[in-house]
Amino acid sequence: MIRILAFLAAVVCAAPALAQQLPPGLDPQNTILLDTKYGQVVIKLRTDLAPKHAERIKTLSREKFYDNAPFHRVIAGFMAQTGDGAAGNGTGKSKYPDLQQEFSNVPFKRGIVGMARGGHSVNSANSQFYIMFNDYPSLNNQYTVVGEVVSGMEAIDKIKKGEPVPDPDRILRMRVASDPK
Repeated sequence: MIRILAFLAAVVCAAPALAQQLPPGLDPQNTILLDTKYGQVVIKLRTDLAPKHAERIKTLSREKFYDNAPFHRVIAGFMAQTGDGAAGNGTGKSKYPDLQQEFSNVPFKRGIVGMARGGHSVNSANSQFYIMFNDYPSLNNQYTVVGEVVSGMEAIDKIKKGEPVPDPDRILRMRVASDPK
């Protein structure tokens, strides 16, 4: 009887861990889990392309800066922008200094995560980022590619559209996959 109870307890405890397994080949240290009301989005950070931007996203995720941040600018056929955990309207940024651009030859296509920036400088990315709905070649070599969605794009596709978005959808929780739950 004790063995049966121990087995059942092990199965119950293992179920959440099994449900949270990452797609094959991802490094949990460089994978972001972004929870929305439509489901979870798994983002592979591209530390090989933009190490400083990837580190910023991990730092802000660990500080819960992104939790409850709105998708404040969502343009159908283009992208969904979020990451303003300060003002919530696209004008805010983190307490950290702006980042120097880390441009690459990776094209802006569906699922790519790019860093948003102020229009005044290519070196003004801070906390905000966007996820591409479709290919958008005019952004190539103009913005920093920081990651790519490896699963959960269907959740991003459901995000409420607008510029600005009235009563926007929000990031429920954002964390680094390797961090404790």
